[in-house]
Amino acid sequence: MKREQYRGTLAQIPVYLGKFLRMFIYQSDWKVLPMAAIIAALVTFVTGQNLFVTQEGTLTGSFALVCVCIWNGFFNSIQVVCRERQIVKREHRAGMHISAYIGAHMIYQFLLCLAQTLITIGVCRMASVKIPEKGLITPWGTIDLMISIFLITYASDIMSLAVSCIVNNTTTAMTVMPFLLIVQLVFSGGFFQLTGFAEKLTLLTVSRWGLQSLGTIGNYNALPMVTLWNTIFKFKDMEINGSKPIYEVIRLIEKEGKVGDILQFSGAYNQNPMYEYTVANLACCWLLLLVFIVIFAVVSIIALKLVDRDSR
Repeated sequence: MKREQYRGTLAQIPVYLGKFLRMFIYQSDWKVLPMAAIIAALVTFVTGQNLFVTQEGTLTGSFALVCVCIWNGFFNSIQVVCRERQIVKREHRAGMHISAYIGAHMIYQFLLCLAQTLITIGVCRMASVKIPEKGLITPWGTIDLMISIFLITYASDIMSLAVSCIVNNTTTAMTVMPFLLIVQLVFSGGFFQLTGFAEKLTLLTVSRWGLQSLGTIGNYNALPMVTLWNTIFKFKDMEINGSKPIYEVIRLIEKEGKVGDILQFSGAYNQNPMYEYTVANLACCWLLLLVFIVIFAVVSIIALKLVDRDSR
């Protein structure tokens, strides 16, 4: 690359963005898009039927969608910097601005995450996922959901980009990635009952705010809960003194058409303040995901600026 290409930060961004787009085509980086479609299809096949329909289905499906987003984001960028670390080091000494290099990566990853988001939403539509028609912040539930999925994916992507800037080779990056994934899943604040310091750690994870945003969009607290009814139904054949009292109660409830009321009543006792259906709650989740993106971007720049000291 000629010296003239290193004159200004803004002038360098399109140069490196063009490079990344060529790599997308010629180095098969495009494979992340069909992979995103396959993963989303598998998840919606398993959990999509009850997503945004029942509390249990919404929690399980939202958690699965967050996993998809984090997985996509991690794979997008975990190796993109460390695999060309020596090239970055050489070009930085020749006049490359690290901020321009990271800026170009962020634009490229933005486009990649946007494409993956559209693919995920498309798969959800094809799988007949019952996406809320009305949104909290926008007039459309699909747009609210799309924004949340994008922010979760992009925040995970830039986190992974920061890791790729810190480590010195792809082997280390791929070793660190499963650990980060486990941390995000365990400390999501949804599936595992955490208390004390462990509960506070959830506030520092992308998965926590991603899960909260999806549960809020799905209006989790207003949905019915089916676990109690399903558990009672399992005991319908239990006999007491030659009779089946539980079966008789179930038959009476079904005859009176009160099953829906029971499910709704159960849901009312299983509400979670984390999923409060308010504009402020969803906006807070989005804002914090944006804060994560900014923090990880700054970490990426700072970490990569030390590349000249790298003797590895």
